[in-house]
Amino acid sequence: MSNSLQVGKLAPNFLSIGVYKNKLGKIRLSDYRGKKYIILVFYPANFTNISITELIRLNDYVLEFKKFSTQILAVSIDSPFSHLQFLLTKRYKNSLDELNLDFPLISDVTKKITEEYQLLTDDGLACPALFIIDKEGIIQYYTVNNLLCDRSIDEIIRVLNSIQYLKENPRQIYPRV
Repeated sequence: MSNSLQVGKLAPNFLSIGVYKNKLGKIRLSDYRGKKYIILVFYPANFTNISITELIRLNDYVLEFKKFSTQILAVSIDSPFSHLQFLLTKRYKNSLDELNLDFPLISDVTKKITEEYQLLTDDGLACPALFIIDKEGIIQYYTVNNLLCDRSIDEIIRVLNSIQYLKENPRQIYPRV
């Protein structure tokens, strides 16, 4: 386990299989470097209530994140096939809607990514966490929660906005509204 995971340091790169628009494909974190900010979300597992609610809420704000030139990537220790099944499952009981996410779900079935980001519990689960990584691949912010706690999308957007503002205006104070 690396001790260098911290704000201001390069985010650990990874290459894994992800599911996006019901298709499997390779996803490498470094492919976004120089192009987009990344919201890297770790969630414990598919088919848990908090995970479904949080992923739907993130998806509801995808257009807002795109305004900030930001890509959401969601990681769990599930297999790519579990992700695919998760996406094809009906959102709510008696609903015809599949879970149509506008961002990829990344498989970390080997738990290598989760371990590299220091989020693996003693029981082999992934702690919920969120990282904001800038276009240079540097971690600008992160939070780690307990397994039952979700995150505030409004707070994520506020922090992302302040990080981008301060990077563009390094000698100014962020005008909090």
